[in-house]
Amino acid sequence: MSGHVDVSAEVEGLKNLRRTIRQAGGDTKDLRNANLAAAQTIVPIAAGLAPKVSGRLAASIRAGATQKAGMVRAGRKLVPYANPVHWGWPKRNIAPNPWVAAAAAANEELWLKVYEQHIDRILGKIEGKKR
Repeated sequence: MSGHVDVSAEVEGLKNLRRTIRQAGGDTKDLRNANLAAAQTIVPIAAGLAPKVSGRLAASIRAGATQKAGMVRAGRKLVPYANPVHWGWPKRNIAPNPWVAAAAAANEELWLKVYEQHIDRILGKIEGKKR
């Protein structure tokens, strides 16, 4: 069982958007920034929802991104219990407590707005280059 939680959301049409940006001479690395900004909106919310014993689990929550996805992660080597606490571990009678997934789902409007703002900026840059 992996020691960290990784929650991501898939954006429909992102592959076509990357291709369009590339063809228009834009920088697809800007998509990484859009994905990261959207994921970062969830970090403090997920930290607030994380089960608290020592506080290490909440402190391990961080955002990550690629050009294809934004992710919210929890856990690391010193916090190997993040995955079983989040997703559950039936063999050990640990019930799921998906606080990261719940934070992302309940606040979709928030991160989606941030994502859309970044995409609008990217498209504005491309339109500016075409002129």
